Amino acid sequence: MQAAQAMGPLSAPPYTLHITWKELLLTASLLIFWNPPTTAQVTIEAQPAKVSEGKDVLLLVHNLPQNLAACIWYKGQIMDLQHYITAYVIDAETIIFGPAYSGRETVYSNASLLIQNVTQKDTGSYTIQIIQRGDKTKGVTGHFTLYAELPKPYITSNNFNPMENKNVVALTCEPKTQNYTYVWWVNGQSLPVTPRLKQPGENRILILANVTRNDTGSYECEIQDRVGSIRSDPVTLDVLYGPDVPRIIPPFTQYHSGENLYLSCFADSNPPAEYTWTINRKFLQSGQKLSIPHITTKHSGLYGCSARNSATGRERSILTRIKVSRKWILASLAIGF
Repeated sequence: MQAAQAMGPLSAPPYTLHITWKELLLTASLLIFWNPPTTAQVTIEAQPAKVSEGKDVLLLVHNLPQNLAACIWYKGQIMDLQHYITAYVIDAETIIFGPAYSGRETVYSNASLLIQNVTQKDTGSYTIQIIQRGDKTKGVTGHFTLYAELPKPYITSNNFNPMENKNVVALTCEPKTQNYTYVWWVNGQSLPVTPRLKQPGENRILILANVTRNDTGSYECEIQDRVGSIRSDPVTLDVLYGPDVPRIIPPFTQYHSGENLYLSCFADSNPPAEYTWTINRKFLQSGQKLSIPHITTKHSGLYGCSARNSATGRERSILTRIKVSRKWILASLAIGF
C-alpha cells in the first residue's frame, strides 16, 4: 500500500454514481474519438503479485500522464460496455459503476483499483483507460493479468496400505478445480501413463487397479496453471505382499558327523515374515536362522522352513532333505580309492 500512497491518497471519493444505459452509450460514443495510445508507458503492478482467494489485491498504476481527467477500468482486454467495471472522474470527484462492477472494487484518485475478497472469477486480464485534459481527448491504456496464488495440493487415498493383487488404490489430488492441470510424480519421476494406470478427471484421480509391490513408493501430485506450479508433500504407498516361497541357504544337503549345521531362510515379504523350523514335520525352533553344532546321523531328516506374514495372513513353506554321514564310512571310501 505504501507505493500507492506515494502516488496519491487511497481514499474513495465522496460521491459515487450508478450510470444509466443511456449514459453508458454516451460514454461509448466518446471512446470512438480517442486517439491511439500515446508514448506514455502506463504500467500496472499487483500488490501482492499473486493473491489467495478471499484476500485483497491492489492494482497499482505507474507512470500516469499529466493532466489526468478520468480513468476507466475494464475486466479483460476488451474496452466495451459489458466489461466496464468502474470509472473515476477527477474534477467531479465522481465514481461511475459499470455492468462488470461486483461491489468489491474501489477506484482511487491515483487511478489504482482495489479488489476485495478475491475469487477465482477475478483472475485474468485488466485494462485501464486514461483520459487526459487538452485540446483533444487522448487515451492511453495499460494491461495487466491477475493470477491467483496456487494453493498447496495434498493427496488423499482410500488405502495407503493395500494388499498385492487384492486391493484397488485411488489417490486423489486436492483441491478440485477446473482451472488447474494435474501431474503425478512417483519416487521423484513423472508418472508414465500405462493401460494399468487410469487417470480420470484430468489426472486428478490416480487409480491403481490390481496394485502390486512395484507400486510401493513416494507419491506427489502437482497442480499447474498458466504461470506456475506447486507440488504436494509426498505420501508413501506401502503395498503389503508375500511371503513368497522361502529359500533355504546354503542349499547343501550332504553333511558329515561332527560338522556344524547353519541354515538361513529367506522369503520376500512386506512386512518381514516370521519364520519357524521343523524337522520331520515336528516343530524345531522359531527364527530366521537355524544353528545345530556337532551334528550326528540322528540329525538326518526332512527340514522345513515356514514363513508367515501376519498382515496378509499368508504362509508359505519349503522342505529340504539333509543327510548326515558317518566319518569312518567316508574314510574307508577314501582308502579304497
